[in-house]
Amino acid sequence: MIDFPSCLGENGVQVADSSSSSAAKATQNVVTCVYQRKLRGRSCLITITWTKNLMGQGLSVWVDDLAKNCLCKVDIKPWLFSKRKGSKNLEMDSSKIEIYWDLTNAKFGSGPEPLEGFYLALVLDREMVLLLGDLKKEAYKKIDTDPVHSNAIFIAKREHVFGKKFYAAKAQFCDKGEMHDVTIECDTVGLNDPCLVIRIDSKTVMQVKRLKWKFRGNQTILVDGLPVEVFWDVHNWLFGNAMGNAVFMFQTCLSVEKLWTGHSIFDASEQIWSYPQQLSSPQSQGLGFSLILYAWKHE
Repeated sequence: MIDFPSCLGENGVQVADSSSSSAAKATQNVVTCVYQRKLRGRSCLITITWTKNLMGQGLSVWVDDLAKNCLCKVDIKPWLFSKRKGSKNLEMDSSKIEIYWDLTNAKFGSGPEPLEGFYLALVLDREMVLLLGDLKKEAYKKIDTDPVHSNAIFIAKREHVFGKKFYAAKAQFCDKGEMHDVTIECDTVGLNDPCLVIRIDSKTVMQVKRLKWKFRGNQTILVDGLPVEVFWDVHNWLFGNAMGNAVFMFQTCLSVEKLWTGHSIFDASEQIWSYPQQLSSPQSQGLGFSLILYAWKHE
């Protein structure tokens, strides 16, 4: 599985050095989603990575167990994506796993992840493991399997957002919950005392003043009645070079206080910020959902 913390650096909430513009641009058009699902009696992680470059759209599907042993991987290269419909068969632990996709009429926004008009399905021994997209009826017509809802759990997502002052994303913070618009507002140009504002569905839920003194931190907000811990690191925006990016993490955690008991606020934030690295721990199932946003400024 793609290692989330490697893009965050070794110091948890502190982001990695973004001084290399070429390296930064190479990773910007990528969205990675992680799902947890039991396969043949054991918990596994399914990582879907959507990519976009000059050659077109592409994606990869990676299945591994909680010991980080890769069970199977499929790469659909962008230059092959002119054929936006297809399937692949693989062997996994003496079982047959099938991957089907149809993006013929898929609609995309500014990023590489399709918004509608598509399906992506994983089938193991005729059992639906994961089904993404809005064309579920079309998927079941294509696939020889019973139309049973997949019980895969969406546990983590990371993406790149761009702007000068406003940065927007969508997030579903709980299973079967409402899809929310997440907006980050921060104007750092020519201001001695910039302010950070975060809104959920246009409602202000968090405001950080004196940002130069509070360029890293965390705060709890409520979404759908559930606590969501927000971590931010805007050091690169304020003190870095022009290619620097800020990092934000939205983490649902019903027992988050257990993680920081006896620790300083930054010790705790490092633990929670490194949550994607801890997916292999048995306790990870109680940590909920993580959304990691890399916010890039267009000057």
